[in-house]
Amino acid sequence: MKILFLNGPNLNLLGQREPEVYGRTTLADIEAMVRDRAAKQKVEIEFRQSNLEGELVTWIQEAKGKFDAIVLNAAAYTHTSIALRDAISAVGISTIEIHLSNVHAREEFRHTSLIAPVCRGVIAGFGANSYVLGLEAAIIVKAV
Repeated sequence: MKILFLNGPNLNLLGQREPEVYGRTTLADIEAMVRDRAAKQKVEIEFRQSNLEGELVTWIQEAKGKFDAIVLNAAAYTHTSIALRDAISAVGISTIEIHLSNVHAREEFRHTSLIAPVCRGVIAGFGANSYVLGLEAAIIVKAV
């Protein structure tokens, strides 16, 4: 099994950006934690991050036939990107939407996800563990 982890804008700043909301764990720390868990599950993963919406769309499109699932933290694009929604829908790969913070306990504009309706499920509010839960969800989805 092969899972693609995609990370949207500003996630490269994890550990420095608003630590009271996102914590002090860096994206590299999260990747290492997920890689460790994936190895125990005998799952291959690939981690990518971009601040560019179009690059994320391209990676989703290119995932077809190469990956069994996508775990996506689209960050701010969650609430704005019809392009990401359309790409997820077009490729037909099980996609798990994840967030570090509980977006429903934050500002009103974060309560609506444009991508959730085309994702298999949503995980939010568990900090860095949202990524591990995303990995587990992707494994389960593929198994059923």
